[in-house]
Amino acid sequence: MNHGAAWAHADEMRLGLHGQVRRVWAPRGVKVRQRKQIAYAWTYLALAVDGQRGTLQWTWLPTVRKEALAPVVAGWQAAGLRAVVWDSSGSHRARLVRDVGLPLIALPAYAPECNPAERVFEEIRRASEGRVYPDLEAKRTAADTVLTALAADPARVRRLTDWTWIADADAGLPRRE
Repeated sequence: MNHGAAWAHADEMRLGLHGQVRRVWAPRGVKVRQRKQIAYAWTYLALAVDGQRGTLQWTWLPTVRKEALAPVVAGWQAAGLRAVVWDSSGSHRARLVRDVGLPLIALPAYAPECNPAERVFEEIRRASEGRVYPDLEAKRTAADTVLTALAADPARVRRLTDWTWIADADAGLPRRE
């Protein structure tokens, strides 16, 4: 991989109808009541974030097994990514995924704070959690709305995900010849 090549940090997020109670602002002394939805239905978001360019690529998956991830990685490669920085999940290290040919760079174990994709997930959770949805598709649509708005605003994506140490790592890569 060379300096300036398109590479991204990637991760998956489970989005489901088993809601989370979110912290909200309220006047002092006012009791806040939130409805909590408890339904066992999930879908998964596979997200690749290029913080330096401010771009997002995402796909919705029924599962995060290797059979579902291999075509996603192939799609990222076809879209021009030259490497993906990922955690060391078993499905990421699977031969089926590695055989796609896109270099997969491992993040340290148990270090989600090193992955800029987590900052995008925070934005999605902020907008979608704490509400009750009629079905999983409605919640997925709410998440898609956030992702589409972020993708249309590369400057905001860069503010969220273009960290100094990532730019320094890219600057340390060999120049193209």
